[in-house]
Amino acid sequence: MKIALAQINTTVGDFDGNRRLILEALQRGADAGANLVMTPELAVTGYPPRDLLNRPSFVARNLEILAELAAATGETALAVGYVGQNRTGPGRDATNSVALLHRGERVATREKSLLPSYDVFDEDRYFEPATTNAPVEFGGVKLGLTICEDLWNDEGFWTDRRYRRNPAAELVAAGADLLLNLSASPWHLGKNRVRHAMLGTLARRSGIPLLYCNSVGGNDELVFDGASLAFDGSGGLIARGGAFVEDLLVVDTNATGIAEPLELEDEEKLYRALVLGLRDYLHKCGFKSAVLGLSGGIDSALTAALAVAALGSENVHGVALPSRYSSAGSLADAEALARNLGIRYDVIPIEPSFQAMKSGVAPLFGDRPEDLTEENIQARLRGVILMALSNKFGSLVLTTGNKSELAVGYCTLYGDMCGGLAVINDVPKTMVYRLARWINRERELIPESSITKPPSAELRPDQKDQDSLPPYEVLDSILDAYVVECRPVAEILAAGFDPEHVQRVVRLIDLSEYKRRQAAPGLKVTSKAFGVGRRIPIAQRWRET
Repeated sequence: MKIALAQINTTVGDFDGNRRLILEALQRGADAGANLVMTPELAVTGYPPRDLLNRPSFVARNLEILAELAAATGETALAVGYVGQNRTGPGRDATNSVALLHRGERVATREKSLLPSYDVFDEDRYFEPATTNAPVEFGGVKLGLTICEDLWNDEGFWTDRRYRRNPAAELVAAGADLLLNLSASPWHLGKNRVRHAMLGTLARRSGIPLLYCNSVGGNDELVFDGASLAFDGSGGLIARGGAFVEDLLVVDTNATGIAEPLELEDEEKLYRALVLGLRDYLHKCGFKSAVLGLSGGIDSALTAALAVAALGSENVHGVALPSRYSSAGSLADAEALARNLGIRYDVIPIEPSFQAMKSGVAPLFGDRPEDLTEENIQARLRGVILMALSNKFGSLVLTTGNKSELAVGYCTLYGDMCGGLAVINDVPKTMVYRLARWINRERELIPESSITKPPSAELRPDQKDQDSLPPYEVLDSILDAYVVECRPVAEILAAGFDPEHVQRVVRLIDLSEYKRRQAAPGLKVTSKAFGVGRRIPIAQRWRET
């Protein structure tokens, strides 16, 4: 059997656009001689639809599109992900479903069995799980139709399983000749290696071919990488889809493994993910251009370079907003970056506004010395100007803070945190440097001095980040252990970190939750990001010591 894996970029709620993508893939698959075309999970609605599933009209429109897709099928069948309805009794109203469409009809449906409710997933909130799943007969082959998480619980690969059931093993025991998996699996660093190893192991243990079709594109904070996979019954890789691009992968299920696994540097995968997520976030939200502040530092430089790659230089506006504390070198670096990237560049000094603001509050402040208050006023004046430009010209403001700063609250509410998308807020500072070096691998786009000079917010004389924070190599290691791995403080200390650094960083992370809750949405590129996947109370008194 020849099966086409349609790795498409759907948009949540864009029913007409998603239908067009699915029908185009169906036609291309038919032209290539495929017996069946399969789409990603919830391709009809886009993933994740979240609370739109509570709207009856949303679910009804999705079913109308499914009927239209069925009517468009001929000899080439279509396995498509959609939102079904629970008609079996009490429970959630909706199901996460796959329909097999052929010759104008819906010939079979199956529901997702394992509903993830961890990290960014909340499917148990909306869907009723399937309690059974049986193979579907098609073209003389028994197809095991599964959806994403249904393959992520094989006891042969996972030592710490989340669920009691193994739907893939159940289908194999029921006589399935082929496992098909419709997926919307968000990407993060390291995900490709885990997927490849897990699915290859499952195919080998099952002894039958396994085809995995993944979504591609950005939807809100999630980035889907595609990179669909096809394995033979011995676990050999038959074919794989492109990474971070739409693709149509036509697979002969009788073939044996000949393909090479995805071999990209982490920096390149991260770059592609951020560019794709940025581009899709802007375009799917209706924006065409972006504006951001250029400080001359590495974070704003990296964000600008990513924006140009995503949107084109003509759609990116860089603005320097110097105060009395901004160095001539920083302004020169900002101008050089804009020139290298070919973007519009303007300089709007904030000193007059800063003086006016200080004069306005002077009667209340009295003879109190200048402190963090005045530093934050500068950052907030910059936010006001950038938002004014956004309002006037319709550009989305990009914030430029990294994960390390956001973790410890080294950022200003309504100041440098002000914007519509936090592009690199899940990229630790040490990775910011690695990514900047990778971008400069062929020619200098980011000025070398932006990379090599000591980082500084430049909000007071001779200020350096390391005046307030441990070295970023130390900070990021503690951040990874405490936030990503959820390791106890005692265990982190036992690893040899300076106790003062550990206690300080952990305290700052805990105290800064209120800031992160008000931050712009960011692109998730690590296994644990600040955002919807991390739910820490703000008003709480737990402190681990």
